[in-house]
Amino acid sequence: MIPRVNLPRRTALLGAAAGSLLPTLSPRAAISEPRHGGTLTLLLEPQPSSLVTIATSAGAEGKISPKVTEGLLAYDFDLNPQPQLAESWDVAQDGLQYTFHLRRGVRWHDGKGFTSADVAASILLLKEWHPRGRGTFANVAGISTPDPYTAQIHLSKPAPYLIYALAASESPIVASHIYGSGDPAANPNNKAPIGTGPYRFKEWQRGSFIRYERNADYWDKPKPYVDALIVKFIPDAGARAAALETGELDLAGENPVPLTDIERLGALPHLAIETRGYSYSASQTQLEFNLDNQHLRDLRVRQAIAHAIDRKVIVDTVWYGYAIPAPSPISPLLKRFYADDVETYPFDLAAANRLLDEAGFPRGTGGNRFDLTIDPNPYNPGFIRLGSYLRQALARIGINATVRSQDFAAFVKRVYTDRDYDLDYNSLSNTFDPTVGVKRVYWSKNIKKGLPFSNGSHYENPEVDRLLEAAAVESDPARRIEQWKQFQRIVCRDIPLVNLVTLRQVTIYNRRVHDHTLTADGLNSNLSGVFIA
Repeated sequence: MIPRVNLPRRTALLGAAAGSLLPTLSPRAAISEPRHGGTLTLLLEPQPSSLVTIATSAGAEGKISPKVTEGLLAYDFDLNPQPQLAESWDVAQDGLQYTFHLRRGVRWHDGKGFTSADVAASILLLKEWHPRGRGTFANVAGISTPDPYTAQIHLSKPAPYLIYALAASESPIVASHIYGSGDPAANPNNKAPIGTGPYRFKEWQRGSFIRYERNADYWDKPKPYVDALIVKFIPDAGARAAALETGELDLAGENPVPLTDIERLGALPHLAIETRGYSYSASQTQLEFNLDNQHLRDLRVRQAIAHAIDRKVIVDTVWYGYAIPAPSPISPLLKRFYADDVETYPFDLAAANRLLDEAGFPRGTGGNRFDLTIDPNPYNPGFIRLGSYLRQALARIGINATVRSQDFAAFVKRVYTDRDYDLDYNSLSNTFDPTVGVKRVYWSKNIKKGLPFSNGSHYENPEVDRLLEAAAVESDPARRIEQWKQFQRIVCRDIPLVNLVTLRQVTIYNRRVHDHTLTADGLNSNLSGVFIA
């Protein structure tokens, strides 16, 4: 059995990297014990399309879903599993069976009891419908429920990452009596959810807010402490900064304001900055090549574009220091898997121009070699600055780039369904394990029309496929780490994507709010322990 570790109520030290980035972080004041009462306001941006993540991996949905719909496990800041709906668990020595011993006395918000049947139904739904769950639970051969409080997952092959995939935002446990049939993405419960969590859904005013109220029947009494949770949508970053200043917002994560405002806001007496709560999902910013493009299928052209990009400029001018250079598919923040000996393609305009000449694309009239389009994911406002930089960088080597803008749905359709793009850039999560967060982008079997955030480049390499498939079932940790490092060396030579930077995320919070960040997923947790002083 994996030992149960009690989560600390607060951690005194920040990570070294985050501490060097934000030298002005304010310490948390000594406070009394948690107390009931008050209303908590949380920022959510953009407005979600669903309030349950059973069939989506979108960012906003991942933040809102766990407040109502919980997971089997939570994770401390070092990604050690902690109990949530499962009190304890056992993993068979051969890695082919996971047994979860569930909490007794847990009730759904409609009064029905939570049982192992709900766990079995949820895992099977995630395996079929969830964008990442299709890979995470691919080896699930069956689920048995010997009694109402025991669920056993049986695997056809080991899945060493599975024990880390069971957070509420990633693998929600939904009610089998509600999701018993049909397409879970179309289930009405997604708009007015019933769960086991600390907050009960009350109303959703589209374009304005979602209101939740305290679940007085919550299994982890005396939690939750706040009477109401108001989730607000504020699209404009400047308006979000103002809302934090005035106290309209209590909590806002993922660098919620203009980056130039973070230090100023953190210095205000009623606000503070938290850098923890992002270790469950390191975000990797990538420039993706469409390898069906006549120019980009040439390795020398891709190498030239990589040499034309200065990651230090991106860190300093695009992200104002809230990023670190990240030349590999695996973020440096995912330390145990990261390879520090990959090809990095350092900034070198002479090498870039030479490669383009060798590829047979000489400069023509006005110095132009050829034209490309660049499509940014509109999710992050920093991508506007990144687009301007990339356009200028490519112009210096004779590539005329047009940066196009569209809403999120149009971006996803253009890149993953229509394939009407040359270059796109995105921030994709490595998640808690590269088999879940990285494999999808490079595995040739993940070239699927219409599947978002997958192998959009159409990259194929049999040796890469072999390593990805081997690492997904390797039970020896040292051997598995080496497989991932070999993978990184190969794809950084093939360069179907230019990996640019890993974002450094912060949460800005009102000092009256305590215990909002206690786990690796920060504000994506259920927030059951948060209280207002």
